[in-house]
Amino acid sequence: MTQSHSLSEAYPAGLPRLSNSQWREEYDKYFTPNFGKRRLALVRGEGSHVWDAEGRRYLDFMTGISVNNLGHCHPKITAAIQQQAATLVHTTNLYYVPVQIQLGKLLIEHSFADRLFLGNSGAEANEAAIKIARRYNKETHGPSRHEIICTLGSFHGRTMATLTATGQEKTKMHFEPLLEGFKHVPYNDLGALKDAITPATGAIMFELIQGEPVVYPATQEYVRGIRELCNERGIIMIIDEVQTGLGRTGKLFAYEHYGITPDVLTLAKSIGGGLAMGAMLCTEKISTAFGPGAHGSTMGGNALTCAASLAYLTELIEGDWPAKAAQSGEYLRAALQKELGPTGKLKEIRGMGLMIGVDLTVPAASVVLAAEQLGLLTNAPAPNTLRVLPALNITREEIDEAVDILVRAVASVQ
Repeated sequence: MTQSHSLSEAYPAGLPRLSNSQWREEYDKYFTPNFGKRRLALVRGEGSHVWDAEGRRYLDFMTGISVNNLGHCHPKITAAIQQQAATLVHTTNLYYVPVQIQLGKLLIEHSFADRLFLGNSGAEANEAAIKIARRYNKETHGPSRHEIICTLGSFHGRTMATLTATGQEKTKMHFEPLLEGFKHVPYNDLGALKDAITPATGAIMFELIQGEPVVYPATQEYVRGIRELCNERGIIMIIDEVQTGLGRTGKLFAYEHYGITPDVLTLAKSIGGGLAMGAMLCTEKISTAFGPGAHGSTMGGNALTCAASLAYLTELIEGDWPAKAAQSGEYLRAALQKELGPTGKLKEIRGMGLMIGVDLTVPAASVVLAAEQLGLLTNAPAPNTLRVLPALNITREEIDEAVDILVRAVASVQ
C-alpha cells in the first residue's frame, strides 16, 4: 500500500486542494489532448518519492523520464535555484552570463568537446547538431554534402527536423511532408549502414541506447565500426545522449563505455537539474561552422537554468554518482532477475547502469497500473517492455521495495 501524508503536508502553499480526478477535469478544459488521459496529479517530491493530490506517496522509478537524476528537490540544486532566482533569472545571450560560462567550463573539462551551445530541450540540442553538421559539410565539402543517416527505432525529438531524424513512423504520422536529406537504416547493423553511405552523406546520427520504444544498447562492434567509417570518409559522428548522458549508464557519458569519442554530442533531460535545458557539444573543427548569427536561442542557458545545472553537475562529479549508479544498476538487474525469473513472465533484462528495460510475457501497461496502485511509478514504452529509470542516488532499501512491488504487480497480470 502507498503511504500517505496529510494534504497540508503534500500540497504546496497556495495550490487548490483538488483530487486527482478534479485536476484531470481542469486540465481537460484548457489543454490540447496530445498527452492523453493520466491518473495522477503529482504535487510534491522529495528524494525518490512523490506525492499525489490526495496525499498518497509513490516510489518514483521514472524520475521525469531521466530528468531528476539526483531525485526530487535535491538540497544543493534547490539552494542554487533559490539563490539565483533572488539574484538574476534571465538577460538573453546578448550579454555574457558568468554562471553560464562556469557551466560551460565544467562540461568541456569533463568531456571530449572543445565547444558547446546551450538551448532549452533535447529537440533543440538535436536541431543544433543537425544544423551545425549541415553547415559544416556545405562550407567544407559543398552543397551536395547534406545527408544524415539515422537509425530505425530511434527518437530524436518532436520538431520537424528531429521528427524527420526519428526512426519511428508512428511519431511522423500526418506531419508529412517531412524534411529532405535524412535516411534510416536498421540499428546495430553496420553492414546496412555502410551500404547506405553515399557521396552526399555528411553525418551519422544515433543513440548509444535506444530508449524509446524499448531499451536497446548498441554493440561495441557497431559503435567502433561507425567511428572507423566516419574517420575514413570524413563523416561527422553525432551521438544523441539526451537520455543516456550525465551518469545514467554508469559513466558520465555513455560513449565512455565504447572507447570512442564523437564529433558532436547532444544532452538534455537531466542537465538542467530539473529545469529545461539542452546542450550541443562539439570539437573545435566542427564549431567553426557556427559563426556569429548562424544559430541562437533567446532563453537557452539563462542564469537560472545554468545555476541549477552547475549545482547538479558539480554534485554528480564530486559525489562520483555515475560509478555508484553502475553499482546500483548491477544490484537492481540482479534482483529483478532473481525475483522475476521464477515467475515465468520475464523474457529479458537489458540496459546499462540505471537505464533498464524489462521485457515481459504479459502486457506491460497492466503491470504499470498494478505497480502504481501498490506505490511504484514506472512506464511501458512498448507493449511488453517496462522502462526503469530510478534516481542515481537510489538506496538499496528503495531498490528492494521497488522490486517487491514489481514482483507483486507482475503476478497480478495474466
